[in-house]
Amino acid sequence: MPTSAIRLVRFSGRLLLALAAVATLVVVFLALVAVTDGAGSGLAAWSATLGTGTVLGLWRGRHRAHGGRPARLVPFLPVIVAAALTATVCVPTVPTSRRYPPALPFVATQHWSLATGSRVAVYHYPPANPGTRHPVPLVYLNGGPVRGISVLDHTFLRLLARQGYDVYAYEQAGGGRSDLLPMRQYTVSRSVRDLAAFVDRLDKGKVDILGFSSGGAVLTRALADPGVAARLHRAVIAEPGPMDGPTARIAGHKGRQSARGLAPGPTGPRSTHVPRYAVAFGLMRLGLLSPGTGLVGQAEGVNAFTAADLGSDTASAYCARDAHRIPAEDTVRNFSFSPAASLRIQQTVKDSPSIAPQLRRSRTPAMLMIAECSSQVRQWETTVLADDPAVLRTQYMPGVGHHMWNGLDDNNDRAVAVITAFLQGKPAPLPNYPTRDEIPVFLRDHK
Repeated sequence: MPTSAIRLVRFSGRLLLALAAVATLVVVFLALVAVTDGAGSGLAAWSATLGTGTVLGLWRGRHRAHGGRPARLVPFLPVIVAAALTATVCVPTVPTSRRYPPALPFVATQHWSLATGSRVAVYHYPPANPGTRHPVPLVYLNGGPVRGISVLDHTFLRLLARQGYDVYAYEQAGGGRSDLLPMRQYTVSRSVRDLAAFVDRLDKGKVDILGFSSGGAVLTRALADPGVAARLHRAVIAEPGPMDGPTARIAGHKGRQSARGLAPGPTGPRSTHVPRYAVAFGLMRLGLLSPGTGLVGQAEGVNAFTAADLGSDTASAYCARDAHRIPAEDTVRNFSFSPAASLRIQQTVKDSPSIAPQLRRSRTPAMLMIAECSSQVRQWETTVLADDPAVLRTQYMPGVGHHMWNGLDDNNDRAVAVITAFLQGKPAPLPNYPTRDEIPVFLRDHK
């Protein structure tokens, strides 16, 4: 074999060994990040990895003493490269103190301090038509959890106000313009207590509640708590998430095909294209980092996370037929989501015991709304119907996905008609379907 070929083979072999060494050190770093829960913004894992690599480099360098100083430095090149790569995980690229969204141009933001210690952002849409004013205030609980109220939802709330409703909404603690909580205080039980405290702070007697998605799960749990339920007049549970641990563990099927995988990918910057946040959010989602990880603080995580990071989650809230006309749900400046706090609350739901025995004693009149192309597990919804005897009607909404009021076609008007008919005790615009007896057939036919 020619000398040049031999040299090329040797060089290639050394290069592969160097790359393998770099990859090994990166894997060691990620493992140490998980073991240390990201302590010190990842610097604990970085220092340990650098130290390990240096020791190995010194050990390998002993066998290169005959090659002079350059040869002795070769074993340290993978360490230097790995140190540079992993250092990007330890350096914040956004502010580490919370930056709240600017004020909305169409509604004033109030801040209320609740008896629970939460300080929440509140929005009020008074009745736009005094001639049809309804005496019971309507409170909106948005989904997320720990996500700001989108501009699309604000549009829907204004539509309800035009029907004569005195509409209030608040962003749950940690979401939107509401103040953050210590990570350990984010629990679904805290969310229920905050709802009760908000109604008390409103001081207008009993209220109607519209709870959507995770907000619907909070509302369901409130109905199972007699002390909280006593503050509620009527409840609309729209596309609820799992209400407790046993429900969360149900591996059921979902609704008709959504736009997930069919819609164009989201545009705009993604925090997950930055190594620091790709590692932090990825390991948190895998359960290898706690929501209170020392790698990325809560405020920094909220500042970094963008709407594009939701990926196909947004598309999953729309029917397949709407894949190429999904509306912009929010603006870049208004969007706010805390992935860590959201995971923390979801985990407390999974860890909670069954609330079915308490829910079976509910007496608050309620209505369940189910979307045709729901991205929720069907049994999350039908379990509420089965266990809550006070659910007086169910409205199966054809032609819409999880986000039922989405501004497309007449979807907002249809949602308003269903909600207002129930709140006013009027006949339902849609059949009462499914009933409790129809749940097995519904689960079989609507998938």
